[in-house]
Amino acid sequence: MKIILRLISLVVVGILLPCQAETNKPKILFFTKSSGWEHDVISWKKGQPSFAEKQLLSLAEIHHWEMHFSKDGSLFNLKYLNQFDVLMFYTTGDLTQAGTDKHPPMTPAGKQAIFDFVKAGKGFVGIHCTSDTFHSDDDKPGNPERYRNQGDKVDPFIHFLGGEFIHHGDQQNALNRVIDSQFPGFEKLPASFTLFEEWYSLKNFNPNIHILTVIEPKEMKGEMYHRPPYPTSWARREGKGRVWYTSLGHREDIWTNPMFQQMLVGGTRFALGELPGDTTPNLSTVTPEAHLNPPFPGTKK
Repeated sequence: MKIILRLISLVVVGILLPCQAETNKPKILFFTKSSGWEHDVISWKKGQPSFAEKQLLSLAEIHHWEMHFSKDGSLFNLKYLNQFDVLMFYTTGDLTQAGTDKHPPMTPAGKQAIFDFVKAGKGFVGIHCTSDTFHSDDDKPGNPERYRNQGDKVDPFIHFLGGEFIHHGDQQNALNRVIDSQFPGFEKLPASFTLFEEWYSLKNFNPNIHILTVIEPKEMKGEMYHRPPYPTSWARREGKGRVWYTSLGHREDIWTNPMFQQMLVGGTRFALGELPGDTTPNLSTVTPEAHLNPPFPGTKK
């Protein structure tokens, strides 16, 4: 009986909450399966929408989006995905495994469907821990390989997204520079900003990303930040489609921060194809040493 009630609660969150208005509204799937660590901000509690989902429902009302929420990877195939205009991910781990949250995993074919969906002209938005999804086989916590670039061994999802999570330290203030103030959602941002957040140290950057913001780690605490400046948000093209990512989004107060909401809305509208955004590759000119990763803990670089 408890299992039946739980399934009913998931159906309520996944189907009844999305806006039921005109069918011409852009349809966005916010997918939050956690095969690895599950973040509080996307956790379903007592069958209620998560904190992040509540913020997205508010933004959807303003921007006339139709939001759908799911943690069920078994649904992933092109027929299912093609009903949406954008996939928005907040995920961790190997999504082909049930993992931490025990929600149904996707198949390898379902993973491939993500790439095919975007290549055909749709959009993808990755938030925060999406870069902590589908690591390379030898890219495990505690393994020195975690602190190296995998080159042609990088997982296809990481290549698709544009970068990969290494590690993070204590939450702290960090300075970010805005690189492209003409990109949707970045027009009203200051030239630089400081936010208190859980900052990711990233690697395996796809050389064709267009960087939007860069973190300055010089004053940050923690060995994982002992490295040159590197990207924290970017955009890229994937076939006929569009990919946008930001490493922001761990904390609840980030989700309610006007700057984050501006960036997220702009990135989503870019992914929808509603607003144009420059995707000219600039990794080698903006952050020429971003490939220099931090040292494995306890060793000298």
